[in-house]
Amino acid sequence: MRWLTGWSTGAPRAGTPAHEALATVTPIAARPLWTGPNPLWAVGDWRAEEIRLVTLRPGAPAAVSTGPTTPDPVEDTPATTRLAVLGHCGATDAELAAGLAAARGGAVRHLTAWPGSYTVVLRTGTRSTLLLTDLAGAQPVFHTPWAGGTAYATAALPLADLVGAALDTGHLAARLACPESPEALGTGTPYLGVQRVPPGHVLAIRGGRPYLDAYDEPPGAGQPRDEAPAIRELTRALLESVRSRVRTTAPADGAGGRARLGVDLSYGTASATVALLAAAVPLPPVATAVGAVGAVGSAPLAGGARSAAGARSGAVKGSWVRDTAQGPSAPEQLAAVTLGETEPPTTLALAPDTPRLRHTVLDPGPDTLPYAVLRADPQSGPLTDEPGPELVAAARAEARFAAGGTDHLTGYGARQVLDGHPARLADLIRAGRPRELLPPVAALAGADRAAAGVLAGALRTPLTVVRAAHRLSRVRYAEALDEAAAKLTARHVPDGTGTAGDRSAVDLAWCVPGPAARWLSDEALSSVALRLRLAARKPAPEEHPGAHRARHALHRQARSYRTLVHATERPGQRLHAPFLDNQVVRAARLLPDDVRLQPGARHALLHAVLTGAGRTDLSPDWGRGPRPDRTAPTRAGLRLAADGLAELFDAPLLAEAGLIDLPAVRAGLARAADPATPLPPAALAGLADLVSTELWLRRLRARRHGACWTGLPHPHRPALTP
Repeated sequence: MRWLTGWSTGAPRAGTPAHEALATVTPIAARPLWTGPNPLWAVGDWRAEEIRLVTLRPGAPAAVSTGPTTPDPVEDTPATTRLAVLGHCGATDAELAAGLAAARGGAVRHLTAWPGSYTVVLRTGTRSTLLLTDLAGAQPVFHTPWAGGTAYATAALPLADLVGAALDTGHLAARLACPESPEALGTGTPYLGVQRVPPGHVLAIRGGRPYLDAYDEPPGAGQPRDEAPAIRELTRALLESVRSRVRTTAPADGAGGRARLGVDLSYGTASATVALLAAAVPLPPVATAVGAVGAVGSAPLAGGARSAAGARSGAVKGSWVRDTAQGPSAPEQLAAVTLGETEPPTTLALAPDTPRLRHTVLDPGPDTLPYAVLRADPQSGPLTDEPGPELVAAARAEARFAAGGTDHLTGYGARQVLDGHPARLADLIRAGRPRELLPPVAALAGADRAAAGVLAGALRTPLTVVRAAHRLSRVRYAEALDEAAAKLTARHVPDGTGTAGDRSAVDLAWCVPGPAARWLSDEALSSVALRLRLAARKPAPEEHPGAHRARHALHRQARSYRTLVHATERPGQRLHAPFLDNQVVRAARLLPDDVRLQPGARHALLHAVLTGAGRTDLSPDWGRGPRPDRTAPTRAGLRLAADGLAELFDAPLLAEAGLIDLPAVRAGLARAADPATPLPPAALAGLADLVSTELWLRRLRARRHGACWTGLPHPHRPALTP
């Protein structure tokens, strides 16, 4: 896990440690980027090109450096400005210098407009530090009070380690009950006192005190948005995101013949789009060491100029080996990885006539099934920053990424970025465009007619969905939250059964309980309901309910992707999700709601992106084929891990904290392991949330305190329950 951390102290106060005492506290295996009373460190396996620093002093040009360097010995003055960009950033040195100069006037939004996924730290003078999160939430920032000031980091666990924070069971209950509701989650984390900076916000620390402010507002609901310009902007943004990663691909690590660049080809149009765009970009040449040595007394070879001619042969004095290669070499291939879940794999139809893709189909054996970690030691896996259902499905992702490249591109987040969230139907009604509900409602009715009969599809589904959309468009925000709190208290939570129209009608609400809510205890549900009632007393969001729900669904997916990276990324490897980049999210915001809600909208949009990028040979029905069933592997994994699950929930920490109804959870696991018992996908998702949270708690309890820092005292370890 890679992270950066630092702190900003205010004026010394009585009872707080002096700056000299703080100098003894440092992260383990850290690289100092800034020193002094307000330091900054990079911790973990950062690549050199992922650390870029810019310093601007009065009367001097901006100094730009790449990679870890010796901290500047010159002491900062109130007129000194520093910028640190950590992660994958496609900006040039000149753009970084110009961005820092513009930021001196107070503007910061332009610092988030470069291609890539990165974190920005801006320090002005000696008392002001600003940190910017991304729009999706894949690059979060956390902060906590410490030593009379504020400590910050891009991971919550090190900050909890720094201040000795206890576990926040209320936040865990909110994550399980309402994982997409900001009203329930707030800005908290699983650690008491450690706060998260919301996506799209800037954390400003002035004089040691934190302040939050939004730097990017979504386009207003009344702003006209046309389809053609939006698709052109989406094409440009996605192309830049993919190209910036391909052109900066790191050399292969040499382990097992791994390719330099890998791509997912996992039955979806998003990963196929990224693979096709990456295959059209040539990889940068690999820098090779020059072994030739010039003649005695000759000047050193500049820039490896002699390497083009080859090396000495030794046959005749002064002779050189002739290059036997005839013509340019073939383009380097990309490792396209598929987990074979169909026979034959249907992914080849998604990337036709692409010779640069070296397709690898992995055998989905028992070790790649979900819950495979429970057949070994559950505590032996990595401890992620936060819990997430990706912990139980990590084996499948690990198999794909192990066969991928040193840099591996994925399509994570495309569904949420280009989404047609059902709650957007209410936005169309609010905008006075009820006729545009006809295509999505007709598609839902057709699906229900095929699954549940003519009566349900032709009559009940349209009435249920349209009535729910009208109700959401009219209901007041406070009333909706109070109603959601009352349903939680009464345990009226959806179980995921019913037709597609029924599930869409449930989603047409300001706040919807998650799939694990049905297994929580009465006390946990009551605590979450109290959070919702308190949030109902606050001002309502300015955006429409559909845009609000869609944005927070994206934030949840970004959190899940971050947990996946922490759980599966190998040392030296980098996983990339171009759809979560700021410029792609901003471009997707320009898409009109009626375009998003069309049946098959995501496939059509990505088809248009590829056509604009030059792939005009794709069929009109590209990407509309069937996808593999993911329910059967999950239930097979549950059956194989039945003994491990029984041991895990023999005396679970979730029950010790009072969060779950243990008999109900055990009964749910028994039903899920029985192949004869039908179970909706939502129930399987809820069980994955519970099992992964229990795994995370076990690993957190087994962790040694102070594993991230040196110079810390050893505080008393708090109990799990407050």
